[in-house]
Amino acid sequence: MSFRRAVKLACGIAGGSAIFVVSAVAAAKSSGYFGDTTLSERLKSWTEFAVLRAAQAPTWASGNHTVAQSGNGWDFNWDKRDPISVLNRKKESTSDDPSAELENNKPKATRNILLIRHSQYNLNGNGDKEKILTALGREQAEFTGQRLAALGLKYDIMVHSTMTRATETANIISTPPRSGSSLSLSQSQQSCVEMVSCDLLREGAPIEPVPPVSHWKPDAAQYHEDGARIEAAFRRYVHRAGAKQKEDSYEIIVCHANVIRYFVCRALQFPPEGWLRICLNNGSITWLTIRPNGRVALRMLGDSGFMPPDKLTRT
Repeated sequence: MSFRRAVKLACGIAGGSAIFVVSAVAAAKSSGYFGDTTLSERLKSWTEFAVLRAAQAPTWASGNHTVAQSGNGWDFNWDKRDPISVLNRKKESTSDDPSAELENNKPKATRNILLIRHSQYNLNGNGDKEKILTALGREQAEFTGQRLAALGLKYDIMVHSTMTRATETANIISTPPRSGSSLSLSQSQQSCVEMVSCDLLREGAPIEPVPPVSHWKPDAAQYHEDGARIEAAFRRYVHRAGAKQKEDSYEIIVCHANVIRYFVCRALQFPPEGWLRICLNNGSITWLTIRPNGRVALRMLGDSGFMPPDKLTRT
């Protein structure tokens, strides 16, 4: 009988117990099932026993295998727009029926926010004006525009950072396709999408990352300034719909990796200092959905599968 066959037989008898397997095989060996063995063969046998033993659950883990909850519940008023809190802030009631007024202040629509990271750009430029998109970066932006058009959504607005690389990416995405090309938003989509620039969306250092990294260490002053600005951008753009919004909306924001990663952590109520653990490709799409009741879902994170593999970068 071969060694493997004997082990299988022992496992079947043992019902998965590594200790019984070792005992059974040792007994088989003493009975001459394996015949004469050399020292190297014995060492190999005990190595395989060790692998079997390592595969078994430790005795201390025989109880509850689930991970304990963090203890932090979901804050439904994270954006300070919960209908009850809005109603409480009003100094004078406009109705004698509080329940009717509460119903009138309830959001009805869902907001969809598509966060686009800018395309590849010239890292060696002197200042923002020279950090323009590379040829590959412009091609990436066209692929992103094609993907947004293929989704078949009615986009309400496109907001972009005022930095050159984000502005160029937004312009390419919103440009009608070239003759004979299916890239970028269609003419009908481009003509009805309002474009707005915003300084709050510029790249920066939102919060000191945990764990820290050695290759990137902004000073405390930069965290203090950038953090407040990027948090202000989050509060301006990431929140549930207002009560007056009747239809679901789809809004595009073209900005930067640090901003997007921070937004995702804040929106999902994850520790914001974990933002640097997320990686985003150039031209990728991240999709947040905010329901009327304040629930938030991450539908896409850094989606760039619509680009050919040789077009993917992360700079």
